[in-house]
Amino acid sequence: MTDGISAQPLTLLSVVIPARDEQDCIASTVEHLHVELSLRGVPHEIVVVDDGSTDGTWKISTNLAERFPEVRPVQNHPNYGFGRAVIQGLDHSVGDAVVIMMADESDDCRDVVRYWEKLNEGYDCVFGSRFMRGGGVIDYPRAKLILNRLANLFLRLLFNVKLNDTTNAFKAYRRTAIDGSRPLIAPHFNLTVELPLKAIVRGYSWTVIPITWRNRRHGAAKLKLREMGSRYLFICLYIWLEKYFSRGDYRKV
Repeated sequence: MTDGISAQPLTLLSVVIPARDEQDCIASTVEHLHVELSLRGVPHEIVVVDDGSTDGTWKISTNLAERFPEVRPVQNHPNYGFGRAVIQGLDHSVGDAVVIMMADESDDCRDVVRYWEKLNEGYDCVFGSRFMRGGGVIDYPRAKLILNRLANLFLRLLFNVKLNDTTNAFKAYRRTAIDGSRPLIAPHFNLTVELPLKAIVRGYSWTVIPITWRNRRHGAAKLKLREMGSRYLFICLYIWLEKYFSRGDYRKV
């Protein structure tokens, strides 16, 4: 964790929401987010990235754009994947601050406002933790919770950082930190660790705030743990090698 730094005031928040077969919740997610940001006076755009949905997600997203000019629907290109959808959203967003948020209403819209406020203190990155004082989880499946805590303990030891919720996708960045962490190569959910770990390793300032999470109420989870183990490990080792062997070639100037 690093101290806040003097930085340019932020002017626009882009919220990137990857969505695959989320017709039952994408409308309420976007509507609640838009209302919360509008009430709190946060200038924003909401970039919904349809990741090859086979249901009505894309149609609902385009309908939302007709109702709210802040909504920008984007279609991901094959090959599909969570990481590729997020990168597509980052490429199509124009804000100088970005929050990556899930489409299933598991993330709290009020935490998006808190991310914006913390970024405006000068941090390059703001990471949320569900497992610190003030944070919490609701209806987290026990098996996934155990695997989550083991994976995050491994990352804390491997990179010697105090962040205890690296694997959670719901995080906030200044545009400069995102651009400075490129190229982003993780095509799937392993992007959730690539982006924050690269930002940390490359010297961008960061802090952690408590956030809350609740299990989805509609649809099926897209993360398949059996498919992701080796992919997470590959990305972690790739960034570990950069940290200890790149001689600072990619660090923030």
